[in-house]
Amino acid sequence: MLLAGPWSWVAIAAAYLIGGIPFGLILARLVKGVDIRTIGSGNIGATNAIRAMGRKWGYAVFALDFLKGFLPALAVDQFFGSTREDRELLQILVGAAATLGHCYSPYLGFTGGKGVATGCGGILALSWQTFLAGGIVWIVTRLATGYAGLASILMGLAFPIAVAVLHGTERRAMLVGATALAALIAWRHRGNVQRMLAGTEPNARRKPTEPPPAARPHG
Repeated sequence: MLLAGPWSWVAIAAAYLIGGIPFGLILARLVKGVDIRTIGSGNIGATNAIRAMGRKWGYAVFALDFLKGFLPALAVDQFFGSTREDRELLQILVGAAATLGHCYSPYLGFTGGKGVATGCGGILALSWQTFLAGGIVWIVTRLATGYAGLASILMGLAFPIAVAVLHGTERRAMLVGATALAALIAWRHRGNVQRMLAGTEPNARRKPTEPPPAARPHG
C-alpha cells in the first residue's frame, strides 16, 4: 500500500501546511496595509479580498488559494508510484489536507477561509470534468441569484453528483472525498445561509441597503 510509506504522510502534512498559508491576509497587508479579517465578512478568501482590495487582487487571492489544492494533488500523481487506486487515494488525502489547512490554518489559530478555491484546485487535479460541472453550477447560480455563497454551496453539492454520473462506481474514493468537500463547504458557509435568510447577505444583483455584517473578532 502506498499509504504505508512514510513519504505519503509527509506529503499529507506538507499539503496541510501549504494549505494553511493565508494568502488573502498576506496580500491585504502588503497591498492595502489592512487586516482583511476586519473588513466585510472577515473571511480571508477571494470574495472578501475583492471587497478589501478590488477585483484584480481578489482574483490573485483566488488563484493562489486554488494552487494550494491543485499543485500538491498534481505532484502526487506525477511523482508517487504504486497503483492508480493508491495514487488517487493519496491525491484525495493531500487535497483534503490542503483544504483543511486553508479552513483551519495553523498560522491563524486554526481559523481560516471557507475552502472553496483550495477544494476546487484539488478537484481539478483529480477530474477536470467534475471541476467543469461544478464550475458551471457556480456560474449559473451566481448569475441567477447574485449570491456567491449560495453558488459555492451548490457547486460543492454538484461535485459528488458529477463524480457519480461521470465515473459511476469506478472512483469510490473520489466520490467520498467530493461528498466530504461538499459538506465542508456547506458547513463553512452556514453564516452566509443565515444572512441570506435574514436578508442581510451581500448580493451582486442589488445595491446593499445596509452595511455588511461586522466581522467577528479574530485571535
